Amino acid sequence: MSTGSRSGNPRLGVNIDHVATIRNARGGLHPDPFAAALMAVGAGADGITAHLREDRRHVRDADLERIASSTDMRLNFEMAATDEMVGIALRLRPPACCLVPERRTEVTTEGGLDAAGQAATLGPRIRALRDAGIRVSLFLDPDPVQLRAALALGAEVVELHTGAYAEGRPGEFERLREAAVLLATLGLECHAGHGLTYANVGPVALLPQVEELNIGHFLIGQAIMDGLPNVVATMRALIQRT
Repeated sequence: MSTGSRSGNPRLGVNIDHVATIRNARGGLHPDPFAAALMAVGAGADGITAHLREDRRHVRDADLERIASSTDMRLNFEMAATDEMVGIALRLRPPACCLVPERRTEVTTEGGLDAAGQAATLGPRIRALRDAGIRVSLFLDPDPVQLRAALALGAEVVELHTGAYAEGRPGEFERLREAAVLLATLGLECHAGHGLTYANVGPVALLPQVEELNIGHFLIGQAIMDGLPNVVATMRALIQRT
């Protein structure tokens, strides 16, 4: 079932993982992913996505717990389909979770989950999450076989992997468009994300079946560029000897 969106437009979920990446490069507490999440919601984001990886390379357990316990934001817990992560989700009870593939050697998520090939292991975990009242999304390539597998597994949402489209591969937007139409036919809510930027988000956002876009890396990187003059000017003012 759809939860609707603002003014008929797709909802925007902001992924704060790479705020944590910057913090972890030096250790300590700055910049604070929780503060960034609050700022994103204050600026108009409809929710916050956070990926707690097995190796904790960016978001940490404490970050996720703070966001999950906040009444000011809606958490989409991005997670591998492992017993550890399912246990954390069942303890924190976020409104939504998105199951993604995860490999220790990857820099970022490299493709969609193999829902069709991993049905035996995914099925019980999806049922456990749904029984706890958690809305389950699967991160999938725009492949009809995978989309139909999501329906058979009991997922309520599919987030289409837009990485190949973002890389400019021929025919990928048409694949996304057809996948979005198929999801609507199957009665599954359609989300999309990965590699989306100012330059390429428009066509995806215009697909009428897409109800949510989850964007992270570009937004955090662009925030550094757009926000740097303001923080330099503030620091310059603070160190003036007047």
